[in-house]
Amino acid sequence: MQTSRPRPWYVYLLRCRDHSLYCGISNDLSRRIGQHNAGTGAKYVVPSRRPAVCVWKRRMGDRSQALSLEYWVKQLSTEAKGNLAGGRNAVRRGSSGEWKLVRGAAARGGGTGPLPPRV
Repeated sequence: MQTSRPRPWYVYLLRCRDHSLYCGISNDLSRRIGQHNAGTGAKYVVPSRRPAVCVWKRRMGDRSQALSLEYWVKQLSTEAKGNLAGGRNAVRRGSSGEWKLVRGAAARGGGTGPLPPRV
């Protein structure tokens, strides 16, 4: 019997229509974003905030790691989350296992691309 590999978990940031950011985790990112935009995801993404677009994601090894990073990201200031979403910052693990923001050129590859234009 062949065992399937477990799906990786992702921590993600959604940019909502009102320009707010929502952080969550999922092991099926496209399904989860679809749920948010269909109104069956988190209550935060209400109709006035839709559509929500994924502006940052980070692949994690398991659910526990994803929950740890999600909690850490949710503690960041709005500005720091915006910099993470915009690719100006990236997240790295420090030598003792703590999460850190890396700024500037060292942050390349830390996001999923530019933010959608403000409407």
